[in-house]
Amino acid sequence: MFHKEGYQIIMSSFVIAAAISITAEYKLENVFILKFFLQLFALIQLILVLQFFRNPRRITPKNKGHLIAPVDGKVVIIKEVYEKEYFKDKRLQVSIFMSPLNVHVTRYALSGTVKFSKYHPGKYLVAWNPKSSDLNERTTVVIKNNTFGEILYRQIAGAVARRIVNYAKEGEKVVQGEDAGFIKFGSRVDLFLPLNTAINVAINDKVKGGVQMIAHKT
Repeated sequence: MFHKEGYQIIMSSFVIAAAISITAEYKLENVFILKFFLQLFALIQLILVLQFFRNPRRITPKNKGHLIAPVDGKVVIIKEVYEKEYFKDKRLQVSIFMSPLNVHVTRYALSGTVKFSKYHPGKYLVAWNPKSSDLNERTTVVIKNNTFGEILYRQIAGAVARRIVNYAKEGEKVVQGEDAGFIKFGSRVDLFLPLNTAINVAINDKVKGGVQMIAHKT
């Protein structure tokens, strides 16, 4: 199963791969080595695009007291910070870095009502750079939940990513585990949580979006 944001790129990649393979087959039939490598290249680029836009079905164990991972990736930051865009006070930041090999679907970490949703144009620093949270292209979304209060998550573009897709609209009700957007080709998601939130992951842990609990309310 593939994410809808990838349909156009997948079709374009398929056409390119087919064109390269067919052209190599007929134009380079006497140059076996070159033909082989061109066709291999076409196949590899198609496989990479397909794996990037994969969207595996996942059953979310919904729980009002649990915060699930919004994306697949590696936990790179857990620390207390000052969140200056929306809360303007101290929050607990948990950041998850996604490599190009990870599933890049963004899922809602909890159910609730979208209170804030804003897109910010910006730079394309590497996603693990601490400054990327403030300087890179990004979206900021705040969800109000009866158990946690208000939770902010931020989709951040990386050095390779050039498009962030955000489905959250202010005022709408969202459901834990459902599709919240997509970030194309390498990125990061930051979560800003109340300081009394109990964290269930550690730095360098690999998490699975839509199913794995990363925090709970004490």
